[in-house]
Amino acid sequence: MLQGLDDLYQEIILDHHRNPRNQGLVEPADLSAKGFNPFCGDQVVLTAGLDHSGHLAHVGMEGQGCAISQASASIMGELIKGKSLEEAEALVELFKQVMVGHELTVDEADQLGELAALEGVRNFPVRIKCALLGWSTLQDAIREFQKSSD
Repeated sequence: MLQGLDDLYQEIILDHHRNPRNQGLVEPADLSAKGFNPFCGDQVVLTAGLDHSGHLAHVGMEGQGCAISQASASIMGELIKGKSLEEAEALVELFKQVMVGHELTVDEADQLGELAALEGVRNFPVRIKCALLGWSTLQDAIREFQKSSD
């Protein structure tokens, strides 16, 4: 049973790495940020457009790096579409908690969807920054947007 789950999770990660979603930058972008992991060279550029109600309507990314960083960013892009900035920030915090050992409830696993496939990364501390790169970039973009809106 566990081997089958590991295989499924590996396939989700490989699929998002090979076929990343939301490729290309959004223009004009309401939110944008660049993320870089100096330890391994992984990069993510995130742009997003908001709809009239302040929800993330369009998400675009470019980047390069390992399968974990790129798959995590791809899954993130799919997960945050249609979410408010507050909902997106809550997902960032939940995923960060997962990376430091938080055991997901059934509801939390549902919230994270395919991102739950990356839960096992926390067993490899050197790879946690890879999994969080896109999420940290999203958080930076939201903070920058909020500063410029004040």
